[in-house]
Amino acid sequence: MSIAPGHLSDKTVAAFVAAVNSHDETAFYGLLTADATMSDDGSDRDLRDWAEREIFSSNGHMDVETESDGGRSLIVGYRNDTWGEMRTAWRFTVTADGSRIARFETGQA
Repeated sequence: MSIAPGHLSDKTVAAFVAAVNSHDETAFYGLLTADATMSDDGSDRDLRDWAEREIFSSNGHMDVETESDGGRSLIVGYRNDTWGEMRTAWRFTVTADGSRIARFETGQA
C-alpha cells in the first residue's frame, strides 16, 4: 500500500513526488534551489543529467511506502523503463522556509 503524495507530511517533498510521477519538469525544477545537489547510492551526480536519465526520459515513478523525519525521509518503490522496479530510500534537505529542496539523496534501501 502506498502513500499518495497529497498525504505526505512535508508539502514540498509531496510536490516533488507529484512532479516526478507526472513527469512535470517545470514543477520539478521549480521545487529546487538554483544550486540544488543530489546523490545516488552515495555518489554526487549532476542533478539535471541524472533527472533526465532516471526520471524524465525513462518514465520514473515513485510509490511511497513509508515516511519519517517529518516527511523528509521516504522509502519508495521506484520504477523506470531503464532499471525496472527497486526499493529505494530518499532523503531531502529543505530550505529553512520550507519552500524549496536544496538537496536530495537516493539509493537502494
